[in-house]
Amino acid sequence: KLSSYSLNRVLSSLRSYLKYLIEMDFDSPISPNSVKLVKTEKKHARVPEFEEIIKLIEAPQRFEDDQQVALRNRALLETLFATGMRISELLSLKVNQIDKTGRIYIMGKGKKQRFVYLTPRALGHIANYLQARNSVSEMLFVPYRGSYNQEKNKKLSTNYLQWKIKRYRELLDINLPISAHTLRHAFATFLAEKGANPAAIQILLGHASLDTT
Repeated sequence: KLSSYSLNRVLSSLRSYLKYLIEMDFDSPISPNSVKLVKTEKKHARVPEFEEIIKLIEAPQRFEDDQQVALRNRALLETLFATGMRISELLSLKVNQIDKTGRIYIMGKGKKQRFVYLTPRALGHIANYLQARNSVSEMLFVPYRGSYNQEKNKKLSTNYLQWKIKRYRELLDINLPISAHTLRHAFATFLAEKGANPAAIQILLGHASLDTT
């Protein structure tokens, strides 16, 4: 009754033990290479309902007391869902990477270049945030707290954003786990549901392979 993943953990342990016996000059009843792992079932990402995603994106201005933090975090989440960027790409964004139309030039994994596109809604929230942020940093999303926030061009940490997303989810009573990567999945899922071409989604996500998409 074990899942294929649990079975493979047991089989991997057995294989490691047999290798250990050979390394220690003990007799091994069978060769470690004869222990074969079972085929695993493919796991599919679970994506929250569209209404839950919207509530999460709007959460900063509902739950944050600091207006600057609320505007920044709202702009962060709007940008993440509008573009499907990786969290590392999002937090490395500089102000000059966004043109007036909302197009953003990205240097992604493996130095692959691509453009992503902000919705008018996301562009509006970024404009509101920039108007209120009071910073000369080149980085788009800047930290406000901590001893390091005085350093020029300091980035927000991935841990901070993941923690905030988790906190908003808990405050909203959403049972399904949500992370920054979940919003990337949701971006692709909702594009596909609206009839977008898989090859176009692949380009927007920056995937090398269509199979990954």
